[in-house]
Amino acid sequence: MELRHVRYFVATVDAGTVSGAASRLHLTQPGLSRQLRQLEKDLGVRLFDRASGRLELSATGRSLLPQARDLLQRADALKIAASFHAQGRLERLTIGAPTVTLTDVVAPFIATLAPDDPTVDVVGLDGSSPGEVLRRGVDLAIGTIPASVPFHEMSLAVLPVWAYVPAGHPWASLGSVALDDLLDEPLILLPPAFTARQAMDVAISDKSYKSPIDAANGTVAQALAAAGRGIAIASDDPRFGLIPLAVDLGDRRLSIRLRAVWDSRHPAAITLSGFASRLGHFIRDRYNVPKS
Repeated sequence: MELRHVRYFVATVDAGTVSGAASRLHLTQPGLSRQLRQLEKDLGVRLFDRASGRLELSATGRSLLPQARDLLQRADALKIAASFHAQGRLERLTIGAPTVTLTDVVAPFIATLAPDDPTVDVVGLDGSSPGEVLRRGVDLAIGTIPASVPFHEMSLAVLPVWAYVPAGHPWASLGSVALDDLLDEPLILLPPAFTARQAMDVAISDKSYKSPIDAANGTVAQALAAAGRGIAIASDDPRFGLIPLAVDLGDRRLSIRLRAVWDSRHPAAITLSGFASRLGHFIRDRYNVPKS
């Protein structure tokens, strides 16, 4: 059994189709199919049911999938540990975070790194828990969901979720707006997997939105707000000349708590802790926001 075949198996499951996995792996579809059959031959089991031209996980495949993921995670950890011990430092570091966090927070931070810092790669992961992100081979997960053992977490910053209005809007000079007043207006909302939308959904409790407009991401939401279609609710940096208004919840303002999470068993766990601390200082200085 070859490790790359196991990686192909997991990639096919994650992609949902052989064609999708082949594209991600830069393989031909027939070539990937042959590799999957070879893995089945090596293991002596059928991992997929091939009926009616469709490829679906068999009962055995579903049973073995967690062990396959664990095997790949351990193999990746071994390579990282070997590199860390050979070089005495972490050469590469992969950060997983929601798309808006990568754009507005992580990318600007990467631009400040020194030549002797690790080379940073990023993975956009919206709607995933820290554990799910880390199990995909990411070294440092950035998000809002609390971590649990064996993961460590560090609070980075509390970031506001804004209500964006055009400069000519009657509220533009107010600085903030009450949630109840906001709910009387047409709102432009992000998909449910986005942290700004999740914070807003929790805040409104048993209330409801008035004819909301769905937007694919924060940039599109702000573009729609600039076009006069409503008020955009997002945590992104301002665009298109829009004015950000804090959302007043009475005892506090609408916000999200950004966390860094890493595996305590990572061979470079101390390095990751220091990297997360630097990222937190960068975010708080950039946005002038508190840690907690």
